[in-house]
Amino acid sequence: MATAEGVKKPVLEVVQAEGCDDSSVTFVLHDEDHTLGNSLRPEVEFCGYSITHPSENKINFRIQTRGGIPSVEPFRRGLNELMTVCQHVLNTFEVSMKEYKEQHKLEEAMDQF
Repeated sequence: MATAEGVKKPVLEVVQAEGCDDSSVTFVLHDEDHTLGNSLRPEVEFCGYSITHPSENKINFRIQTRGGIPSVEPFRRGLNELMTVCQHVLNTFEVSMKEYKEQHKLEEAMDQF
C-alpha cells in the first residue's frame, strides 16, 4: 500500500507490548474496516478491534489467547474460515444465476410458440 508520500506501508503490522508473549498481540490491518473486524471472532480469551479514526483506512485487531497459544493461530484460522464462507456464497450465487438464466431462456422459448 502506498501513502501520499509514496512510501509503501505493509498491509499487516504486528504490535506487541514489551514483556508480553505471543499469546497477546495486536494486528494492525491497513485498508480494512468494520466488515473484516466483525467477521473475525475466534474463540480466545479476548478478541476485539477498533478503528482509530474514520479518515484512517485501517483497523487494530487485538487477540489474546489462553494456554500460551500464539495469537496468530486463531487469527489465521479465522481468516481462512472467512475466505471459505465467502467462496461458498460466491459459488451459490453463481449456480443460482446460471439456473435463473437457463429457466429464463426456457420461458422465452415457450413464449414464442
